[in-house]
Amino acid sequence: VYKRQVQLPVSGRDLLLAVDISGSMEEQDMLLVDKVATRLMAVKLVAGNFIERRQGDRLGLILFGDQAYLQTPLTFDRKSTSIQLREAAIGLAGKRTAIGDAIGLAVKRLRDQPQDNRVLILLTAGANTAGTVDPQKAAGIAASEGVRIYTIGVGADERVVRGLFGQRRVANNELDEPGLMAIAEKTGGHYFRARDIEALEKIYAMLDELEPVSTEEESFRPVRELYMWPAGVAFLFSLMLALLATGLFVRVQAPAPGQEAGHA
Repeated sequence: VYKRQVQLPVSGRDLLLAVDISGSMEEQDMLLVDKVATRLMAVKLVAGNFIERRQGDRLGLILFGDQAYLQTPLTFDRKSTSIQLREAAIGLAGKRTAIGDAIGLAVKRLRDQPQDNRVLILLTAGANTAGTVDPQKAAGIAASEGVRIYTIGVGADERVVRGLFGQRRVANNELDEPGLMAIAEKTGGHYFRARDIEALEKIYAMLDELEPVSTEEESFRPVRELYMWPAGVAFLFSLMLALLATGLFVRVQAPAPGQEAGHA
């Protein structure tokens, strides 16, 4: 018996998000509904919406600070990826920034996937200050492995510094924009700058255009097998015939006249 046809999205891409959770993401220079928020809070909101739109892609999440680690392996389960991103906390991986290690880990995880659609979106608010892998060397390896890297620099042009004489604004020099541009250029990607949440939203909208979600679908019709019912009936019928053939069903005969049980 054929059931209703089921539509399945065709896998578009193997897409990894690498999110900086170092101390630089703790800076409060983003506005969410007229309230000051940290850079990481803004990223969680916008990137979470981006994840929800990526139906048909396999998504994974890398978090990095002093070290990089795979928080969510590549999966079609967008809900789990979103939850893991929302639960990310600043400082879990250390206060410094290992951009090269994050790229290296992404390349390792994407290496065994189909080569045409390997994508890494790397988001950071700082420069490479930790790790064992140089970011530019890691980008070169990514390029040789066919991994496109889109880099996003997060943070306002100025940041607030608190001192003995109150607050003052200083230029945001933590971000290594030339390095992020070079990484993207080497791998055929793009570099974006997110100075506020509106810019961040536009960037992820542009990423949807640069790496469009696949609109193709495959379908299959589930089948419920019914052969076991006639097979079961046939088995019971065969069993009865076998029992009759072996004499287990015997006609009971009456004793001969004049004879009683137990006498010659």
